[in-house]
Amino acid sequence: MFDFSKWTIEDMEKRRAAIVTEMDQDGADLDKLGEEARAIKEELEKRKADATKREEIRKAVAGAAGVETRKPADNAPVNTVEEVRKSKKYIDAFAKYIRTGDPSECRALLTTNSNVQSNPGQLPVPTIIEERIRTAWERSGLLDMVRRTYVRGNLNVGFELSATGAAVHAEGTDAPAEEVLTLGVVSLVPQSIKKWIRISDEAYDMGGEEFLNYIYDEITHRIIVEAKRLLITAIVNAPAASTAQAVGVPSVTGAPTLDIVARAVALLSDEAENIAVVMNRQTHAEFIAAIAGNGYLFDPFEGYSVHYDNTLPAYTSATSGAAWLIVGDFSGAQFNFPNGEEVKLKFDDLSEAEADLVKIVGRLFVAIGITAPGHFSKVTKANG
Repeated sequence: MFDFSKWTIEDMEKRRAAIVTEMDQDGADLDKLGEEARAIKEELEKRKADATKREEIRKAVAGAAGVETRKPADNAPVNTVEEVRKSKKYIDAFAKYIRTGDPSECRALLTTNSNVQSNPGQLPVPTIIEERIRTAWERSGLLDMVRRTYVRGNLNVGFELSATGAAVHAEGTDAPAEEVLTLGVVSLVPQSIKKWIRISDEAYDMGGEEFLNYIYDEITHRIIVEAKRLLITAIVNAPAASTAQAVGVPSVTGAPTLDIVARAVALLSDEAENIAVVMNRQTHAEFIAAIAGNGYLFDPFEGYSVHYDNTLPAYTSATSGAAWLIVGDFSGAQFNFPNGEEVKLKFDDLSEAEADLVKIVGRLFVAIGITAPGHFSKVTKANG
């Protein structure tokens, strides 16, 4: 029923993530979605098993012949899009595509060397770039814990605003009242995060892999930093209590004392499990002073992971009523990437050609929001 012959592993992983979101939407065909999810799982397991078998055969052949197995020559035919994406020719062709906007060389390599066609609307990035983008998200710490989806357009995510509890029904008595369930909906609307830089003609003329690493590392890092800032800001600016259109983030007022983190964690729900503490790095010194004053006998963070982000003010410089610390399970936030996690690049080598400079603009289209109540709380500074 499902034909995955033209799908890459990346395509299947993205579709599997999208299925999770679609299952929560009103009117979803759960049977069909479940069947598709099982088919994707079986296909992924089959490809993994096939890859393992091929590797075992290669090792067996090498052992029998007494020779070392070698990677195929760069111009040798390959069988999958993944192998094409790893090749030097594709890396150089992709760098050329980034510079000129002409995808023909990349598509020719995908068509000629692979029995799997790429998505005609979007070129797959080389494997080295995909790994660097993934590493950039993981290195951010907090964002690696955020839920990610890949649904095109605006995404509405439902959450439980309120619900009546269950009741014991004693035999012979009236039946319990029907549950009253009130739902809220968070609308995740994508926005463009952009970063642009100027580089010299000499940097522009670097080799394919070196050029891609240089550009993606600089622009991707800055864009991911901005995405994290937007998430922290959304948590700080969230209402104290949930409404029909927004998830609430309660707060407690206090200073960097030994018990303040525990007081903030007490505001979270039972569903918040992987708890992180976020503060300005300067605030950490205030906690160290409190720990030292107690003879180093107590850890105010109770083993929770601690992350630093200067979007939050240091406690000493925070104004009255300002949030200076956040605790939470960041799976309660969600990023939706309508066009994938890859940062799109555009080049302008004409407007400043007289100065031998090239302008490069990076863009990430993403929606950011808090989608699960009880997953975050914040600490504010007392008045005065």
